[in-house]
Amino acid sequence: MMDENKQINNTSQQLGEPTEVKQAMKSDSPAQINFNESGSEVTEQVASQANVSGDAATINAETGVPATDNTGVETAALAELTQQIESLKTQLEERSTQYMRIAADFENYRKRTSKEKEELETLMKRNTILELLPVVDNFERARSHLKPQSDGEMTMHKSYQGVYKQLVDSLKRLGVSPMRPEGQEFDPNLHEAVMREPTDEHPEGTVLEELVRGYFLGERVLRHAMVKVAAPKEDTPSTEEDQSSQAFS
Repeated sequence: MMDENKQINNTSQQLGEPTEVKQAMKSDSPAQINFNESGSEVTEQVASQANVSGDAATINAETGVPATDNTGVETAALAELTQQIESLKTQLEERSTQYMRIAADFENYRKRTSKEKEELETLMKRNTILELLPVVDNFERARSHLKPQSDGEMTMHKSYQGVYKQLVDSLKRLGVSPMRPEGQEFDPNLHEAVMREPTDEHPEGTVLEELVRGYFLGERVLRHAMVKVAAPKEDTPSTEEDQSSQAFS
């Protein structure tokens, strides 16, 4: 046994191993074995830290950006984002203005088309009613001229008067109303003068008689009334001759 230890010592000296290693190799105690295990753990931790440092250096080398320039890069990126936001805000305002303009144009178009539609409907109604008014005029002429004497004539009279009343009621539902110009002052916007009658009983320009009835369609004139208008009464020729003879005498 002693011979084996001497051989190990000689071998260790030749290899240049430390004394602690020699003693550890000589000793078989558990404490010395634990010391060796702790040393290996420290060695592994140092190696792992060295590897982490090497990885970080590799990352910096790949990015090519020094750590001191990170703040400048972030500032430039922030400035670029701010510029993009301002550009988007400008575009949004332009689109909003364009949308409001289009909405206003559409609203004007809607109102204009609605008004044109109403005017077209009124024009069609006006033209249709104007075609029916001569029928109403004939009914009124017949009522004023016919004087039923017998029962048969009275029955016929009542029959066509019922048709006339039905026609007038239909026109009223459509917004048609008759004019009543007798006794009013002549208005060229409502009346059409077809006759003049000299008289002292009414002022000049007074409507004496409605020859053809006028009608309103709502508030508009559907048909002008044909009327006879009062005119100043002229002097007789005899009076003028007397005045001229007195002037020469």
